[in-house]
Amino acid sequence: MPMELLPDLTDLTLEQIRAVIARRRLPPVERWHPAEVLDSQMEIRADGSWWHQGGPITRPAMVQTFAGLLMRDDAGQHWLVTPQDRQTIAVQDAAFIAVDVFARDGALVFRLNTDELVIADADHRLTLRGTDDAPAAYLHVRHGVEARLNRSTWAQVVDMALDRLETNPGTDGGLAVESLGITFPLSGA
Repeated sequence: MPMELLPDLTDLTLEQIRAVIARRRLPPVERWHPAEVLDSQMEIRADGSWWHQGGPITRPAMVQTFAGLLMRDDAGQHWLVTPQDRQTIAVQDAAFIAVDVFARDGALVFRLNTDELVIADADHRLTLRGTDDAPAAYLHVRHGVEARLNRSTWAQVVDMALDRLETNPGTDGGLAVESLGITFPLSGA
């Protein structure tokens, strides 16, 4: 199946963006509970690149397909899940990288390195780890899997938070961004 590229998002409303997201029907990995456990011999490196048996996976359509099968358990182990088996996959940091963000109709929309879109909301929370000097921002994507915001995306989010403070100087809670009415603090990591 060929990889569907995202349309130009410049003039799309939030509802149209939601429709684009809904068109990418993901496999129901949360309903699959195969007994067979294997090692995929795959790794997702901290830079977001996918590797198999020591070599890079260079076909974006393959990465996008594998990304749709990905989940992380409560112990932090990432899995590629099919109806037949679960395969471990090594992940150095986060499975995805958030490579861009834009505000649309009161929402923050993130683009991932797999050319997916995620809207920050109650199910897709923006969280901070690390320190105030070296923050690491993550976005929950699905099934326990996260995207780490790359440096430029983090800078965009901080700029949005600074604009929010400037336009609403009485805003309590310090540096934060809002998406769909939910406030995500950007300090105190």
